[in-house]
Amino acid sequence: MEQITDLRTLRSFVTVAREGNVSRAADVLGLTQPAISLQMKRLAERTELTLFVRTAKGVDLTPDGAALLVKAEQVLGALEDFRQTARRMKGTVRGTLKLGTVIDPDFIRLGQFLHEMIAVAPDLRTQLTHGMSGDVPVRLLRGEIDAGYFLGDPSDGGWWSGQEPDPSAFHHTVLTKFKYRVVAPAGWRNRTAGLGWSGLASLPWIATPPASVHRRLLDAQFGALGVRQNEVAVVDQESSMLAMVRSGVGLCLCRESLALYEEQAHGIVIVDGAEVETTLGFMSLANRKAEPSIGLAFDLVGKIWNL
Repeated sequence: MEQITDLRTLRSFVTVAREGNVSRAADVLGLTQPAISLQMKRLAERTELTLFVRTAKGVDLTPDGAALLVKAEQVLGALEDFRQTARRMKGTVRGTLKLGTVIDPDFIRLGQFLHEMIAVAPDLRTQLTHGMSGDVPVRLLRGEIDAGYFLGDPSDGGWWSGQEPDPSAFHHTVLTKFKYRVVAPAGWRNRTAGLGWSGLASLPWIATPPASVHRRLLDAQFGALGVRQNEVAVVDQESSMLAMVRSGVGLCLCRESLALYEEQAHGIVIVDGAEVETTLGFMSLANRKAEPSIGLAFDLVGKIWNL
């Protein structure tokens, strides 16, 4: 069989398959409809396969066409990956990477990330936007950031105020696992001893907004038991939460490393047996993960976290 096709024909084939219409595919590719039709005719002749069938709205893939579409997408994907890798190696990634950050810079290793980014892509400007974990997927969907750190599993929901989007809309990589512990004011050891989650729910709690991972983790714990926590305050900063615990206001969730420090430095109580495990991840929109700056960001966090 003679040479089947070239990359331009493959792109046209994939675009026609996605659009389901030759005219729309021509618009997307900036070509004429006759040119696209001729490419599809020659591809069918060279493969000796029927790739499309006509419909009232355009064209549909045949089973043979659907099987070839998978291979064509793999070829184009590999080519794009090759090009992006070459750009990164040449240090030609330019523009601005808008990055969503959470909690404190040391915990997410932000300094290392920025240092590596400057070293490999000096022409790429990084713009940071700090917020709560649940803000990150919302900002991704709104186009306000390109990538960001996330606490927990984005498919768990709870961070979206309206109809939750399909989890497949995101590309998410887990960087590390860690624990949150329940902490209480100094002198509350006897008050919290042996209570379990159901008993702890009735004590005063320093709560957080829905976009916080603390809220999602506690809602899962208390919701499974059919109880509600006794919220006496709502705070959106971890430092403020700990200050209120030290002042004797109530309980809150705290990263285990911070909890151990606060126990030694200020005498706060780490409640026995009250802990939850979660993850720190890095995410972008799935349909943007192959963009040079975003792909580079995933490469760098993978290097920093030894993935």
